[in-house]
Amino acid sequence: MHEGNPNGSSSSCENQNGDSENEISSKGDSSLVRSKCVKMGAFPLTHKDKDIIRLIGQYLKNTGFEQTADKLVDESGLYLEHPVATQLRSHILAGNWTKAEASLAELHKLLSSDESMMKEMKFSVLKQKYLEMVEDGKLIEAIHCLRYELTPLKFNTGQVHKLSTYVMYDSLDELKEMANWAGKGYASRQSLMEHLQTFLPIHIVLPPKRLDKLLDQAVSHQIHQCKYHNRSLSPHLYDDFSLLTDHICAKDSFPSRCTHILTQHGDQVWFCRFSPDGSLLATGSKDGMIYVWSIDPHTYEFSIKYSLEGHTYGVAHLAWSPDSKHIVACGPDECGDVWIWDIETGELKVRMSHSTDDSLTSVSFHKDARRFVTGGTRGQFYHCDLEGNVLDSWEGIRVHCVGCLNDNKTVLAADSHFRLRSYNFEDLSDQHLLQESHSIVSFTISEDGRLVLLNIDSEGIHIWDLKNNCMVRKLHGLKQGYYAIHSSFGGVNQDFVASGSEDNKVYIWHIEKESPICALEGHTQTVNCVHWNPANPSMIASVSDDSTIRIWGPAMPAIDSPSTSRSPYTSRLPQGGDSFANLSGRCTPV
Repeated sequence: MHEGNPNGSSSSCENQNGDSENEISSKGDSSLVRSKCVKMGAFPLTHKDKDIIRLIGQYLKNTGFEQTADKLVDESGLYLEHPVATQLRSHILAGNWTKAEASLAELHKLLSSDESMMKEMKFSVLKQKYLEMVEDGKLIEAIHCLRYELTPLKFNTGQVHKLSTYVMYDSLDELKEMANWAGKGYASRQSLMEHLQTFLPIHIVLPPKRLDKLLDQAVSHQIHQCKYHNRSLSPHLYDDFSLLTDHICAKDSFPSRCTHILTQHGDQVWFCRFSPDGSLLATGSKDGMIYVWSIDPHTYEFSIKYSLEGHTYGVAHLAWSPDSKHIVACGPDECGDVWIWDIETGELKVRMSHSTDDSLTSVSFHKDARRFVTGGTRGQFYHCDLEGNVLDSWEGIRVHCVGCLNDNKTVLAADSHFRLRSYNFEDLSDQHLLQESHSIVSFTISEDGRLVLLNIDSEGIHIWDLKNNCMVRKLHGLKQGYYAIHSSFGGVNQDFVASGSEDNKVYIWHIEKESPICALEGHTQTVNCVHWNPANPSMIASVSDDSTIRIWGPAMPAIDSPSTSRSPYTSRLPQGGDSFANLSGRCTPV
C-alpha cells in the first residue's frame, strides 16, 4: 500500500482494472472510463464486471432512478455511454434537431462509419423533425425540411414521397395513423433514440433495454428447457415467473394421472377425438358404436350426450368438422361406407356409399367445415361435401391416412409406397413431400401446418418439417408394430407429443426430446389412439383394445379441482395415494 493514500491506490491515475488512462486509450476502450482518477475498489473490475455495471446503470436510468445511476457511474468510474451519445440523446429528447445533427456528425468522426448507415440515422432524425413540424402546423418549414434536407440525402426516396402527402392530413389522429407514429413528444422521441442505438457499437451506447432483453432470453430458455412446462403465460411474463429462482414445473402439474375410466364400449376401442372446441369427446369402437361424451366445464365429469350406432364393421377413424357441428366416421379395411353425423341433433345426416368396391378408412375435414376428404387402401380417394356428394376423386391412390392443411385446398395423403404426398383437388395437381423406408401407418399435422407426426410401421414416430421437407426428430421408446396407432400433438403451443403403444402404455415426449419424458400405465392391452384436448392442455384421452377409455390429468389437483361425483358411465378415480397406483394409472419416469 502506498503511503499517504488511505484507499490503497497507486499515486498514478489508474482505473479499477489497474490500467492507466494512456493504456486504456491505446486499447480503444476510453469511451467506457471517466477521465478522472477513481477510488480503487476491493477488487479490480473484469470485463464482465464492466458489462454488468453498464447494464444496471442503463436499467436504473430507464426506470427513473437517475441519482442512483449517477452514483453508480461516480463510484465505478465507468461511463454508461459515450458523452457524444449522451449529448445526442439529450438533444433528441429536447427536440433540438440542429444540435442532434451536430452530434451525429461527431459520432461519424468517432466511428468512421459507412455513409449508408449515417444517412439512415440522419434520415430518421430529419423524419421526426419533419413530422413534428407538420403536427405543429409549420407547413412551410416542413416543406423546406423535406425539399432541402431529406430529399438531398437520396435515401429511401419512396418514403420521402410518402412523407410529402402528410401535409394534407385532416386531423392529428389521421397523421399518426398514416405515419404509424406516436405524435410529437417523449414517446416518439424515445422510440427514435432506441432506433438510433441499434446502429451504434456497444462501446458507444448499449442496445436499448439490454438487461430486459437478456432476462427475457434467460426466462424463455428456462421455459424451453423445462420438460413439463404446459401452461399459458400471461402477457406480462414476470407475473408468472420470479427471477430469483430457476423455473422448474412440477411433474405433478403435468397430465400424468388417470382421472377417469370410461367403460361403456363393449369391444376394442379404436379411435378417439376431442371436438375442436374441447367440450366433447368422440370415441369409436369395434362394437359399431360412436359415443359422444360431454365434458362438464367446471367439474370435468364425462357423460354420454349421444350414442351413434349402425357402423356395421366398427369405427376405425373419425373426424370432427372445425366448427364442432359434424362428425364423419369410417370403418376398417373391409368397409366402404362413410357416416356423416349432425352433432347438434345427434341424427345421421347421410350414410355415403359410393361403390361396393370401396374401402374408406381415413377422413379429414377442410378448414371451411363444409368439405372433407376420405380414402382407403383399395385406391379410392374422394373429395366430398356434407351431403355425401363426391365433388372430385383421385383414382389409383392407395391411401393409409389423409389430412387437410388450413388453406382449404391442400390434402396430404400417406400411400402404399411409404410416401407422403400433397394433393390439390382444385387444379388436380400433386407433389411429393417425403419418403420413408417403412409404411406410414398414420399421421397427424400440427395446428400451424408446419410439422407432421408420422407413425411408422416397426420404426416408431418420426417428426418431419413440411416447409423444409426434412426429418426433425425420431421419437424412441414406444412399441410400434404393424397395427395402426394414432398419435397427437398437444399441450400449450403443441410442445408435446403423445402416443399409444403395443406395450399397453401411453408415451409422452417433449417435442425437442427424442426420449419420452414419461409413460402412463393403466391400460391392459394395446393403446390404439391418444388425443390431447385442444382447449385444455392438461387433459389427454387414450383408448385401447381393453375396451376402455382413459382420461389423464394432472396428479396435483388444482385449487378448484373437480368433484368426485360419478356418472353411470364413469369410474372417477380417487385423488393420490400409492395404494391406487396400479388401479388408476400412473406415470413412470423413462
